Amino acid sequence: MPKRTNNKPKLKIKTKQKKVKTYGLPEDSSEFSIADETATYGKQQLFKTYYKNEEPYIRLLKGDCVEILNKVGENRVDMIFADPPYFLSNGGITCHAGKMVSVNKGKWDKSKGAKENHEFTKKWLEACQKVLKPNGTIWVSGTTHIIYAVGFAMQELGYKILNDIIWYKRNAPPNLSCRYFTHSTEIVLWAAKNEKSKHYFDYKLMKKTNNDKQMRNVWEMSAPQAEEKKFGKHPTQKPVELLKRIIQASTKKDDLVLDPFCGSSTTGVAAVLLNRKYVGIDLEEEYLDVSRKRLEDTINKPALHKVANKQSV
Repeated sequence: MPKRTNNKPKLKIKTKQKKVKTYGLPEDSSEFSIADETATYGKQQLFKTYYKNEEPYIRLLKGDCVEILNKVGENRVDMIFADPPYFLSNGGITCHAGKMVSVNKGKWDKSKGAKENHEFTKKWLEACQKVLKPNGTIWVSGTTHIIYAVGFAMQELGYKILNDIIWYKRNAPPNLSCRYFTHSTEIVLWAAKNEKSKHYFDYKLMKKTNNDKQMRNVWEMSAPQAEEKKFGKHPTQKPVELLKRIIQASTKKDDLVLDPFCGSSTTGVAAVLLNRKYVGIDLEEEYLDVSRKRLEDTINKPALHKVANKQSV
């Protein structure tokens, strides 16, 4: 008998592939950009693009930095400067312009206890680590109230701590209680994404700007001058001089700089002056408005760019 053959065609089983939603992920993986004015995750609005400019490249986003960065692709950012809450708003007093004032800065600066504060610190550092490029670096500023928790969280997450910078403030306010030494410094931790990172450091420029001597990790600089606060004040505002040095030391022209707690965008002002791209994130519209005004003012003053570029050569 002839051998029976099965001529039935094989059925191809189609499997449904899950579509993965991405937020603000451009084709060029070297750039952090936002596709839409707003983006949503489920029914909840993820963020709002508060301000954008294509030339120079600037984005200001209103929203929670952890939520936003967790929805952005990996390896997008060359450098991060973060000035997180110091959790100092405890009803105490301090001195400002010769007057006694409250230390309270806002709800965002109130402590929730050591454990919750540390969990928050670890969450935002983890989100930042994800978006950093393999050889990218992060700078985090803080006082003794928070900086040691930041350093511990960095070690837990596998960052490679490169330096601790001591920013000595020439014009620090006096201590009114006369029970402590006057607080006249802040610490800035500089760290690479992980132990394998080959971080960028412009050693020659730093040496040149320091009278041809190796630059040390103690930087003497004044707090922000009145001119830097003409569009409004932020309680933890940093001087442009400090951010310019940080950006010059660890980035190249056209690199992308991120500030997840941007406040009044001193980081952005320095980035624009030095021809870097900038993304700033903040929850407070009041400070985002100050940021916008400062950034537009900087863009419209080409003379400032010439001075900054000469200093960075």
